[in-house]
Amino acid sequence: MKAVKAIETFNVIPALPPELERMPEIAHNLLWGWRHGIRALFRRLDPELWEQTLRNPVRMLGIIDQARLSEAAEDPAFLAHYNRVCQELDQYMEATHTWYRVARQGADSLTLAYFSAEFAITDCVPIYSGGLGVLAGDHLKSASDLGLPLVGVSLLYQQGYFRQYLNADGWQQEAYSDHDFFTMPVQPARLPGGEPLLLNIPLGERLIKVQVWKAQVGRVPVYLLDTNVPGNPPVDRDITDRLYGGDLDMRMRQEIVLGIGGMRALKALGIRPTVCHMNEGHTAFLALERIRQTMEEHGLDFDQAREVTSAGQVFTTHTPVSAGNDFFAPALVDSYFASYYRELGLDRDRFLGLGRTRPEDPHEAFGMTVLALRLSAHRNGVSRLHERTAKRMWGDLWGEAPEGEVPIKHITNGVHVESWISHDLTELLDTYLGPRWREKPGDAEAWQYVKRIPPEELWRTHERRRERLVAFARRRLRVQLEGRGASPLELARADEALDPRVLTIGFARRFATYKRATLLLQDVMRLARMLNNPDRPVQLIFAGKAHPNDDPGKEMIRDIVHLSRHEEFRKRIVFLEDYDLDIARYMVQGADVWINTPRRPLEASGTSGMKAAANGVLNVSILDGWWDEAYSLDVGWAIGRGEEYPDEASQDQVESGALYELLETQVAPMFYERGADNLPRRWVARMKSAMRALSPEYNTHRMVREYTTDTYVPASECTRILSEDDFARARKLAAWKRRVKQHWEGVRVESVLQRSADTLKVGGTAQVQAKVRLGELEPDDVAVQLYSGRVDARGNIADPSITSMHPVSASDGIALFEGTAAPCSASGLHGYTVRVLPRHPTLSNAWDLKVVRWAG
Repeated sequence: MKAVKAIETFNVIPALPPELERMPEIAHNLLWGWRHGIRALFRRLDPELWEQTLRNPVRMLGIIDQARLSEAAEDPAFLAHYNRVCQELDQYMEATHTWYRVARQGADSLTLAYFSAEFAITDCVPIYSGGLGVLAGDHLKSASDLGLPLVGVSLLYQQGYFRQYLNADGWQQEAYSDHDFFTMPVQPARLPGGEPLLLNIPLGERLIKVQVWKAQVGRVPVYLLDTNVPGNPPVDRDITDRLYGGDLDMRMRQEIVLGIGGMRALKALGIRPTVCHMNEGHTAFLALERIRQTMEEHGLDFDQAREVTSAGQVFTTHTPVSAGNDFFAPALVDSYFASYYRELGLDRDRFLGLGRTRPEDPHEAFGMTVLALRLSAHRNGVSRLHERTAKRMWGDLWGEAPEGEVPIKHITNGVHVESWISHDLTELLDTYLGPRWREKPGDAEAWQYVKRIPPEELWRTHERRRERLVAFARRRLRVQLEGRGASPLELARADEALDPRVLTIGFARRFATYKRATLLLQDVMRLARMLNNPDRPVQLIFAGKAHPNDDPGKEMIRDIVHLSRHEEFRKRIVFLEDYDLDIARYMVQGADVWINTPRRPLEASGTSGMKAAANGVLNVSILDGWWDEAYSLDVGWAIGRGEEYPDEASQDQVESGALYELLETQVAPMFYERGADNLPRRWVARMKSAMRALSPEYNTHRMVREYTTDTYVPASECTRILSEDDFARARKLAAWKRRVKQHWEGVRVESVLQRSADTLKVGGTAQVQAKVRLGELEPDDVAVQLYSGRVDARGNIADPSITSMHPVSASDGIALFEGTAAPCSASGLHGYTVRVLPRHPTLSNAWDLKVVRWAG
């Protein structure tokens, strides 16, 4: 059959009555994704069509009956709603008293670009796979609410991530479908003259065409790159085909388009970011392109340009699992970057060394996370525990730096609360908390008014949400069974699955093996007794996708499906296919308990539990990721005490037993403990405690404010300082680093002398002198420090304190330094040593030079 191609194309837009002329504008601003009142306008126009179009207002307006539009234009009630929405949109977009503007008081030198390989903003822009994209989408929403001068950059995938369905055996299958960008809330990005932005991006020795699209997320524009452009050969048109699809060669091409193409797109649009935030290592090539552009525009060499650009770069690592980080063979890097080496003024070895933990090792792969860490001044994990894990994973990049001083910090993730709280609960919070919980969700005082909510009202609200979850699960289960050609008996049974009155446990996340989705299935007989307890029954709803190449993850899904078909589990266990934002909302709003069972410490954060907590759903989780810092007795339950096991099998056995014990002896009894009014008052009290304690802390408003004050503003200011006077400080810093590295071999601690008694009392301090050979360096080039503290059984200094020593004399390349160790806070064996690090006024971190001299 012949495929007939169009020789010309044109876009068809809705024909709207004049009274509704702003409907396309409203539809194209994704503010409706988290504002119930705006979304309700489209649902009011045609509820059935709203659901049929998968809640896509652009597509809805394109196919709705014109008679319905004319009817709405003459309906006073609809027009009143429409006018309220127009006013709400205008007030939001034109607001001048946002948090950022007030906090900065007009000192607005920051321009921020946030790069991510995926964004989960709303269902009808399916350019996400899971938690990383959801976090990135929530980051944009809070940045918009807070008024940050931020733009987002990503790829616009023709097929996105796969759609999941299960075969008759319960084995995951993957399906893909093409997206029609012209029926999505995105539009071609346009240059100042109005013409669409089309770029030529180098890919190895050839150029490819890239179309740039724009999505408007409240106040934040997001630019999305697309290579499915006429004129590109099929191999290049497919680059932006699938999210995380293809082999390593395809992954590299995608990341070149994202990082290098993204920076060139911003330049073409006249957007020159002072700070770039790299969300995971997929985006790291942007750091090289920023260096190249700075060299080209200002006549700097690589080292000079690196100083000024790295100062303005923030990198967030999300994965504590090595397999989750991209590594490329050197030959593959050569095939795409051979000419780029020369543009940067680097030889092959030095370029490849930027992505290697050991730059001198010619066989080591080129790592994107390594590249991002090396070219960023600000680096962070996404929870307190993940900071520790990231330091251990990547500490070798900083040579002999002690673990506590590896320059990776943490900013704990959050969720955009307004996007995830149910409409019912929103109304309840508006009534008893007022609007402040939405305007300032990080305000702990606002959330204290949750105490005012009558237990009866909160519980009835939650029961309605559980009923909706059960009804939704039954509908989805029936559709799944119909797709597999199930019998009429099986279809009838789908309508009986679950019970809207029973304690409902939710588990929904990526089916990676370390997340242990089947931990609760370890003892099938005990599980059957618990789920079918006549007095305290329990039911489980699972959802999630395994990576297409992860057969062990797929086996977990099949195990759950097989178990759900047994007679004793048929009404108590359900697996929902094709986990997406819609399923996530139903589950985090309607479950009673949210379970998370990762193998500690492999869960970087785990934001699904935060969404559940904001809805009053109680967490039962391993002390990993965010729960390690959030847990307390009055907000949920902890599985274990934070143990880490060398043997995985024994760990699974111990922790599955602990999980059963918790559910049987604490969780279910509390849920079913009812008074004369049939209210589980202790349960409701814990729901309130969780909402009060967790919602103001684990939200993206707090997170984005923390990024702004701790990284974005300092990074922008440092960039400004290094750029002044024709980059004078950047030039001097680069020259100073070269000089220090050249002469560091001549630095050593010649001798150390303690000038105080060998025995000190608690609170006493040791007075120390150190003679340091500096060779060709000056005392101002170094920081000489006392490293002191309690000494453990192995002779190592534990919990060290670091104090600076000051020079008292210098002659013939040798300097004498004096200092006082930190006071001894407790009795016992204490000790100290002396070390020398490089020091410069504009050096972001002394360990970045990877040089140090220790005494002894």
